[in-house]
Amino acid sequence: MRTTITISLFMASLAATADAQQPASAFGRGSGLQAWQDERYQDIISQCSEPPAAFRIGGGGEDLTTPPMPTLPVSPSIPDVIEHGKVWQVVWSWRGNNADGPIAAEGGTMLFANNDAGNVMAFDPDTGLASIINDDLNTPGAVSRSKNGALFVATRGIGTGIIQLEPERRVLANIFNGEPLECVGGVMNDLSADAKGGVYFSVSGSGVYYASPDGEVSKYGDVPAANGIILSPDESVLYATNGATVVAFDVGADGSLTNQRDFGQLVGGQGGDGSAVDQEGRLYVATGQSADVFAPDGTFLGSIPGPRGMHGVAFGGKDKRTLYGIVFYGSWGTQAARNAIVAIDTIAQGYTGRAK
Repeated sequence: MRTTITISLFMASLAATADAQQPASAFGRGSGLQAWQDERYQDIISQCSEPPAAFRIGGGGEDLTTPPMPTLPVSPSIPDVIEHGKVWQVVWSWRGNNADGPIAAEGGTMLFANNDAGNVMAFDPDTGLASIINDDLNTPGAVSRSKNGALFVATRGIGTGIIQLEPERRVLANIFNGEPLECVGGVMNDLSADAKGGVYFSVSGSGVYYASPDGEVSKYGDVPAANGIILSPDESVLYATNGATVVAFDVGADGSLTNQRDFGQLVGGQGGDGSAVDQEGRLYVATGQSADVFAPDGTFLGSIPGPRGMHGVAFGGKDKRTLYGIVFYGSWGTQAARNAIVAIDTIAQGYTGRAK
């Protein structure tokens, strides 16, 4: 009898999972607000010891046009990275300001955060279907999983901060120097979780921060245009984009950062964003229209041209030999806003010791 009950429960679980997997069209766009869009924002920053400068992302209004998907370019050869002639393919598309901060997950699936829809989704490129795995989040912008398996998300709404989702849901950090993170200004961008239980994160217009395992937040270096952020495979170096420049820091045993230096200059585009590393320690940086590739010593190896609006990259697939890109097009903050996830086959294998 016990065996029968166990099998029945297992089959019911599988059925529930299958029912939850749906195509993009089945999911609502959502209406999440970044902190600066919220009517409560001015009240919060008015109480900061040094209120931040005004911030906004262009767009808004009533644009109802249907924008065309940007052109999917053909890649040139980059030795040991990608073969000549490979072409990006659209594997997911959605309305809204969604699909951000992707990472690899089990069985070749991908996880990504939804800005508008307030959730984290698991997406299967083989079927084109997705399911919501974490809901009721405050305008999430990126996800990261540490080598130890802990899953974190960066939230961009009022109460901006870093939330741990697994193994248990809790606030890791939302205070800096005794004040809400909204007081640093800008918008929460990206994050990279370390094996110690801490999280590095970037805030546009402000810089690079580290939330220690006990939630204490420290700021490091001078990176005013901080955006994409990623640890090297051995976690001895942290990379962060700063406009058209990629900077690097040495990582201390306590998670502190030292020796900020220019690591490389973007060539394929001017705005560095979501980044990834591969098994050989190469760095891939989304530039808005390419993935620029750098050797571990900072040597520029080449650009993988991408669709215009490609603002993040991550390796995934069952063998991590697929590079995924997230693409925004249309008018931000309007009904014309669109997102797509694109994929291209690579020779290089993404780093297998961590989700990203």
